[in-house]
Amino acid sequence: MSIAIVDARDWQSTVDLKTGDKIDVDGRAVEMAKDVLKRHPYPGDMDRGSNRWVTDTALDLMERYEPRLLFLTYAAQYFAGRFSPMTGEERSEMISDALLEVQRFIGASGLSAVVLGTGNMTPLVDFIDLTRLDGLAVCTHWSAGYAGIYEPSRRDLETLNMNPYIERVAPREEVAGIFNGTAGQALKLPEYLVLAQEGYSFKTLRSVMKNPVMIPGRNFHIPVYAPGHTVEAITDIRGVLEQSLLKERVVLIVMEGIGLNELAWSGTSCLNSNGWCYYEPGEAQYLTIVTGRHRFLDYPPGYKPSDEKEETENYYPFSGHFKSIPEGPFAQAFSGKSIAVGNKSMFMHMVTGADISIECFARNLFNQGTMAVVHRDDK
Repeated sequence: MSIAIVDARDWQSTVDLKTGDKIDVDGRAVEMAKDVLKRHPYPGDMDRGSNRWVTDTALDLMERYEPRLLFLTYAAQYFAGRFSPMTGEERSEMISDALLEVQRFIGASGLSAVVLGTGNMTPLVDFIDLTRLDGLAVCTHWSAGYAGIYEPSRRDLETLNMNPYIERVAPREEVAGIFNGTAGQALKLPEYLVLAQEGYSFKTLRSVMKNPVMIPGRNFHIPVYAPGHTVEAITDIRGVLEQSLLKERVVLIVMEGIGLNELAWSGTSCLNSNGWCYYEPGEAQYLTIVTGRHRFLDYPPGYKPSDEKEETENYYPFSGHFKSIPEGPFAQAFSGKSIAVGNKSMFMHMVTGADISIECFARNLFNQGTMAVVHRDDK
C-alpha cells in the first residue's frame, strides 16, 4: 500500500494513496517524511523561493534517508514564465536563479548529475478556437500544441484542414503507427489529433484555467548535460542512470521550461520526439525519460475517458487525473534506495517510482501545502 501524507502547515493527514481514506500508520519512512514536510513549507508555484524549496527539501530528505538514486524537478521558471509577463532580462534572471539552485544542490550533495531541460518557452501568439465545432474538442490545462477531436463532422474536418495555424490533422491510426502502438493503445487516442503551429494554442470548452503569456515551444530537441555519456534521445537517459549507478550515487534533475540555449553548462541536444510527435512537459515526457521507451500513447494529448467506470472511479484522488500508478519507471525496479522531490504537483509520486516522494500540493496554481508519498518502507 502506498501512503500519502498531506501537510497544510496547520495540520497533517495520513491517507491511503489509492482510496484517499484516512489511516493510522507509522514506520521509519512515514515519520521521516512527516518531519521533512513540517520543516519545509511550500512558498507557492509563482514564488521565487519555489526552486530553493526543492533544493532545501531534497538535501534534508537525502541526509535522512541516504538514497543512491534521486530525481529532482525544478519548475518555478516554467510556471512564472507561462503566466507572468516578463521582460527578457527578468526571464534570464529567473533561469539563472534556477541554474544556481541546481548547482547548489549538486555542490552540497556531491552526487553525479544528469540534467535535462524540458524545452524552451515561446510567446503565445493567439488561441485557435475549437469551441464551435460540431464534434467535441479536448485540450488539457497543460497541453498547448495539441488537441483531440471526437466525432467530427465533415465540415469540422474541412474547417480544421483549412485553418492556417493548424499544421496537422492526424487520424488516430497515423499517430499509433508512429509509435508501433497496439489496437488497445490506439483506442486511447482521440479520433483525430491536431497539431498547432508554434506560438498558437487551442481553446476548448474546458482547456484554459488561466490565460498564459508563454507556452511550450515545439521542442523536437531538448538540452541534456550528462558528462561522459552519449544521449541521442530522451529514451537513452534510463541507460545512463543504470550505467552510472554501478559506480556512484546519481541525481537526475529535470528543469522545466529550459531550452537548448538556456542550459548554462556544456550540454548537448537530444531528441524529444518521434516523427512529428514531440513531447510537451507532462506525464508522457517524464515517463519516457524514466522508462527508456516512448510513452506518448499511454498519456496522449487530447485524451478523454470513454469508459463509464473510468469516469466514475475515484481511485487516487490526490493524484490528479492518474487512476493507477504507472509501471516501468527505473526506480521501481532499482534495488537501492531512491527519493524524488519537485515543485510540480501530482507528478513526482506518480512518474518517478521512487521509494519516497515529496512535492508541492498545489491545484491550479493555488498553494494548498505539501505532500509526501511513501511507496516503499522496506529498504
